[in-house]
Amino acid sequence: MVWGCADQGGHSSAAQVLVAGGGIGGMAAGIACARQGHTVRVFEQYGVLGDVGAGVQLGPNATRILQSWGLLEALTPLASQPENLVVRSVSTGRILATLPLGATTVKRYGAPYLCVHRADLHRVLADSLSQMADVSIRVGRSVVELDDTEEEGVCMRVGDDPPVQGDVLVGADGLWSLTRQALLSDGAPQPTGHVAYRAMVSMADLAPALRDQNVTVWLGPHVHVVQYPVRAGESMNVVVAAQAPFSGVAQWWDNATPAFEVKNALGNTCKALADMIASVPDERGIDHPDAWLAWQLFERPPVAGPDEMARRRVALLGDAAHPMFPYLAQGAGMAIEDAQALGRALSMHALNVPQQLRHYALNRWERNAFVQQRAKRNGDIFHADGFKRVGRDLAMWAMGAKLLDQPWLYGYEAGTSLLAK
Repeated sequence: MVWGCADQGGHSSAAQVLVAGGGIGGMAAGIACARQGHTVRVFEQYGVLGDVGAGVQLGPNATRILQSWGLLEALTPLASQPENLVVRSVSTGRILATLPLGATTVKRYGAPYLCVHRADLHRVLADSLSQMADVSIRVGRSVVELDDTEEEGVCMRVGDDPPVQGDVLVGADGLWSLTRQALLSDGAPQPTGHVAYRAMVSMADLAPALRDQNVTVWLGPHVHVVQYPVRAGESMNVVVAAQAPFSGVAQWWDNATPAFEVKNALGNTCKALADMIASVPDERGIDHPDAWLAWQLFERPPVAGPDEMARRRVALLGDAAHPMFPYLAQGAGMAIEDAQALGRALSMHALNVPQQLRHYALNRWERNAFVQQRAKRNGDIFHADGFKRVGRDLAMWAMGAKLLDQPWLYGYEAGTSLLAK
């Protein structure tokens, strides 16, 4: 290795797996690999292990994997299991379509649809991984350079530490992935012109009429709102996604934003939605930690081939490989699917590591590219105006649950056909 990287072993069927990034994708990758008997070392760039953000929706394609890992028992009490997905008009409040979730999802897809706070999901994953054999998790360590040109392994520099060597490096370090840049050198993600505003409100602070336990999506011209309960129904996660100018710091999610900016982005709303938005404090501060946060959404083109997900001994996973628009609620889901597929690939001991990672990439790239495309298309549909908006509303009214259900998405299992409807 070019930096004199010390040999760390890993020449048996038990691989040395290095994971760059300790978020949801990195923790899931660690679990999937450790379950196959591999040694796992996770390196998280931030000094405190944790995961930022607010709510996450987990479809049955993701919860089925968590169920197979034995994690639903710990996660379910922290989550909410909504009974319905309800689509409404921003301006009139009229219900456009409803999809039953709850027991219907479990019966059809074999696993629940859950809404969970991102930090709760991350804690369940991190606790599980930390209890597994041959696992270490280090914080305050980010990948600054890597070399995977040698036959015996991949070598990387992590901060100011001496270089470390392993058999596999998993780049799970998010949208602004340093691992991706070292591997692909394809530049930074690009702004989309969309801004997301998030707030988390205690249910106890909401008027009784607003304490909805469903997932509700409000559609308006050039904007939409998603709200759903988290933390066992004790809090409401609210997200306003708009095509709007953004004045905050480009890369970060935690830009405190005054309420008037959110209201300007929304325009005219029905009373029910206006009351929900008004329930969020106007300014963020010590007394109001749940006020609005904003960040600009960035994107990359959909994955164009397997070489964009894995090369030689380095694999990309989650947002590092395929950042998602949030309009299909599958960012965490695709990272968890990636992790499962990676663990399975690394269990193919008849193949060498580059062949295993090639198998992983071939298994995942088309699925991820399709989900990326569908998520972006959903944004166009959600934000439709004029005749397109009228046609969308009529289609939802006529087709209802048939239009909202996604068997191709929720019934997916790697290497198999869709589950029976």
